[in-house]
Amino acid sequence: MRTRVEEKRTIKAALWGIVLFAALQLAESAFAFQVLDKDAFITVFILLSSCCVAVGFSIFSQGWLLFSHKLSRYRLYTAALFLCVAVCDLLQTLSLMGVSLFGYTLTANDGLWLLILSKLLFATGILCIYILKDSMVSLAHKSIVFTATSLLTVMCIAAFAIWNHVLPPLTSSGSMNNLMKLMGLVIMAVCLSGMAAIVYRGRKERAPSLLIIIRALIYITIGQGLIISAENTYDINYLLGVLYGSVSYYLMLKGVYRLTIEDPFREQQRIEAKMNYLAFHDDLTGLPNKRRLNQRLGKLVQGRDNGKSGIVVFNVNRFKNINDSLGHQAGDQLLQMVGDRLKRNSLPKEEVFSMGGDEFALIIPSLVDVESAMSRVRELLELFEKPITIDDYDYHISLCAGMAIYPEDGDTAEEVIQHADTAVHHAKDYGIDVRHFVPSMQRKAKERLKLENDLRKALERNEFYLEYQPLVHLETTEIVGMEALLRWKHPKRGNVSPVEFIPLAEESGLIVPIGEWVLRTACQQNKEWQDAGYKPICVSINLSMRQFLQPQLADQIGQILNEIGLEPKYVELEITESMTFDKETAFEQLRRLKELGVFISIDDFGTGYSSLHYLKNMPIDRLKIDRSFVHEVMSDHNDAAIVSTITSMAHHLQLKVTAEGVENEEQLRFLREQRCHEGQGYYFSKPILPKDFEKAFLLH
Repeated sequence: MRTRVEEKRTIKAALWGIVLFAALQLAESAFAFQVLDKDAFITVFILLSSCCVAVGFSIFSQGWLLFSHKLSRYRLYTAALFLCVAVCDLLQTLSLMGVSLFGYTLTANDGLWLLILSKLLFATGILCIYILKDSMVSLAHKSIVFTATSLLTVMCIAAFAIWNHVLPPLTSSGSMNNLMKLMGLVIMAVCLSGMAAIVYRGRKERAPSLLIIIRALIYITIGQGLIISAENTYDINYLLGVLYGSVSYYLMLKGVYRLTIEDPFREQQRIEAKMNYLAFHDDLTGLPNKRRLNQRLGKLVQGRDNGKSGIVVFNVNRFKNINDSLGHQAGDQLLQMVGDRLKRNSLPKEEVFSMGGDEFALIIPSLVDVESAMSRVRELLELFEKPITIDDYDYHISLCAGMAIYPEDGDTAEEVIQHADTAVHHAKDYGIDVRHFVPSMQRKAKERLKLENDLRKALERNEFYLEYQPLVHLETTEIVGMEALLRWKHPKRGNVSPVEFIPLAEESGLIVPIGEWVLRTACQQNKEWQDAGYKPICVSINLSMRQFLQPQLADQIGQILNEIGLEPKYVELEITESMTFDKETAFEQLRRLKELGVFISIDDFGTGYSSLHYLKNMPIDRLKIDRSFVHEVMSDHNDAAIVSTITSMAHHLQLKVTAEGVENEEQLRFLREQRCHEGQGYYFSKPILPKDFEKAFLLH
């Protein structure tokens, strides 16, 4: 914005200068202006020259003395330049005043040469300095430049004192001669070159200070044009030219002030403001962060004596799967859209915050009662019934929420936030949309943490074991395979449900080494049964999302099979539909696995969002219908239609289809009618230990 303003001012300065110059020439040709009195002219000229001297030394002081620890080339060289220019102007002022210097009085011709030298130094110095790229310099460099500038200035003064008598005159019979006009043209040319250099150097982004310096060069150029057009040194044009030159000094002072003081100060303010913003805002979503939430809720709590305030924490369900499947960039987009949707639909007094990761928070001030707050939270959760579009694909997501209320659920802001966070994790664990905090949740959270710590030790303590559930051909009731299922026997708690510890293993990353153990153990067991002379059958092993996304998964499985000596055709790997969200990554991983010779099935089919277009090209062998559809197949027409459709589709795609959760004869009969290939469930057998599986299904 400030750059735009300075650009407009620079353009106006150039236009007004041209207009004024043309107007003066027309006025002079139309009216005979009276030549100013010589003494009055000298008095005005001394005043203007003295101002130039003062401004020149001010520019030197600004660039040299202030912020010496943050020197840049532009600041340092401009300061050095104006030390030389100020000395020339000082000597020229002394010549006008008739003051003797070391016994020598400067002549009028000396004064004119000093004036030209001053303007030539001004223009040439700006051209040379600003054609360079700006950069920071050291204090040692400053000392070198100061020493060099001082020596050069002294040498130039000495040379001028020695050879000034040989300088050609710039006036003839009181009028300016051609040499004077030629020098003016040279100064104008250098000024124009300086303007072009600055514009070219800053063509992408022009700093306001550089635009002001361009205006200074414009005024020098116009001033020299007026001086050239003057008949003599007492002409009104000459006086106006000198006045323009003085204005250019003021603009240069202003530009250097912007360059050395105002711009660094504003940059420091901008950096501090950005740091302050980042300290209290989430960089991804732009929402206020947890630190701001603590601060805001703390003020709200302190300012209330009897009122209630609610804090709601939202969590994106299955975000980890989405993030792992689609990639972090898509995950970031999803979080941005969730935050934006919550913010756009919040009420005027409500405030939305990012808690980091996939969690958001909402402050609900002035609560009437818990029920109204719960209704409000459910309204916000319903917003996500509409899918979110990422890269032209619609994804259905859901949120769960946990709520805590001050002062009922905590005495401080930190405590209330912590309890709301506990409530949302409780809601997520139990598949509930929203939960209000109750103290018993804390105990469960502590138990969950302890369970996670025990889980880390379970593998090295050999607390895991496998059970096997048979896979039965529905027409012949022959055993054609088995599924390996992980179990955990805790030393104190006994058997821990997979529903309880598998999500913990996923979140903590322990699922990768545990999954490798399952794969190796199941393959080893199958090989031992084959070596014992039993009929070879296939063992199905579930892969987690983390395992599936490992780049070296195929190599790892191939190495395990080679070590054990089990043929790949006796291994089936089960994945879920959610693992195929990122189509390119999933297809490439499946291709590498198929090259090993193993079979691949999609488990819990029908519960995800698989595209039939991708499904027909996916290198898979089997679809496993989720047990939730099979369970109600005899009483729910919709479930029956879904099972029938999946079975028919599998036949058309030349895929095998297996029904999970078969529990009774009626379900078996229905599945046979639909030409479902295999089934597994309690009707045939619950998951059992290896020795029991051997006795029940392999010996006969």
